[in-house]
Amino acid sequence: MGTRPTMADVAAAAGVSVMSVSYTYNQPARVSEATRDKVRGAAALLGYTGPHRAAQSLRSGKSNNLGVVLTEKITYSFENAQARAFLSGVAEACLDTNSGLVLLPNSRMGADLNRIRDAHVDGFVLWTTVVDDPMLDVVVDTGKPICIQGGPSYPGTQLIGIDDVVAARAVGAVGIEGAKHPAVISFPRDRDRRTEILFGPDPDDATFPVTAARLTGYRQAVVDAGVDWADIPVAFVATNSRDEGRRAAEELIDRGYDAILCTSDDLALGVLDVGSDVRVTGWDDSEAAQEAGLTTVAQSLYDQGRDAARWVLGTLPEIVDAPWSLKIRRSAERHT
Repeated sequence: MGTRPTMADVAAAAGVSVMSVSYTYNQPARVSEATRDKVRGAAALLGYTGPHRAAQSLRSGKSNNLGVVLTEKITYSFENAQARAFLSGVAEACLDTNSGLVLLPNSRMGADLNRIRDAHVDGFVLWTTVVDDPMLDVVVDTGKPICIQGGPSYPGTQLIGIDDVVAARAVGAVGIEGAKHPAVISFPRDRDRRTEILFGPDPDDATFPVTAARLTGYRQAVVDAGVDWADIPVAFVATNSRDEGRRAAEELIDRGYDAILCTSDDLALGVLDVGSDVRVTGWDDSEAAQEAGLTTVAQSLYDQGRDAARWVLGTLPEIVDAPWSLKIRRSAERHT
C-alpha cells in the first residue's frame, strides 16, 4: 500500500513552496488564483485530499470545532423558531472560520456532564440555563472561552443578550394598559419545571435568569400601573410551547383575566389560539408573531448566536448589549 502524499510532494509537483500549499488549503486569500490552480491540479494528480485535520489538531492544540450546549433537548433546537435562529447565527460564524459545530445536550446528568467535559472543541456557546447548573463549573474548568445567551452571569464566562428587565417593563406597560385583571404566562421557574399558578411570586426565586429578569420587568410595569403585584397570577409552564400557552390561557381566561403578558411568542400564540377577547403580548418577534399581529419584543437571536460564536472563536473582540425594540400590533389593542 502506497504512502499518503504530503504537502511537500504537492509543492514539488506544483513548483511552489510548501507554505503556498498550506495557504491554498487553510488561508486561500493569501495566494494568487494561479498558485491555487497549480496546487489543486498537482493535488488531484497525486491523490492528495488536503491537510490531515487530526494531525493538525494534535500539533496546534485546536480542534476547529465549537461546542453548543443546550439546556433543552437537542430536538428543541430544530423545533423552536428562536432556537433555530440562534443556531443559524452560530453556524454562520463557524462557516467564517472553517469550524465544525458540535451540539451537546445538557440533562445535568453524569453522562452529559462527562460528554461536555471531554468534548473536542475550542470553546462553548451556551443556551441559557439555571444559576445552579453543575455544567457551568464543568465548562469553566476546561479553561476554554465560554459565551452564554441570556445568562446566568457566571465567573469565567461572557454573557450575550438584551436587557430583559427594561424590555419587559416596556412591553408590560403596553400590554396591561386599560386592563382590569392582568396575568402572566411564564417560562419555568427552575429545573423542576412545575406547571403551576402562583400569585405575585418573587422573581428572584426563579433560577432561570431569563425568567427572573422578565418577571422583574413585568412586576415593575404592574406597579407602575397602580396594581398590586400580589394580585397578579403567574402561570408557569413546563416547556416553552404553543400548546402550553394555550392550556394556561384557558385556565386564566376562565377566571376572568383580560390581559396576559407572556415571556415568549410561542406562549402568546397559544393565548391567541383560545380566541378570547384579551390583550396579549409576546417576546422575540417571530414570523408567526408578525403574521398573528402580536405585540412583542423584537430581538435578533440570529445576531446573538453569530456574535457569541465569533467571540468564542476569537474573531469578535468584544460583546456589547444586544439591541431590542417594541413591535406594537393589534393584539394589545383595548378590547371592549
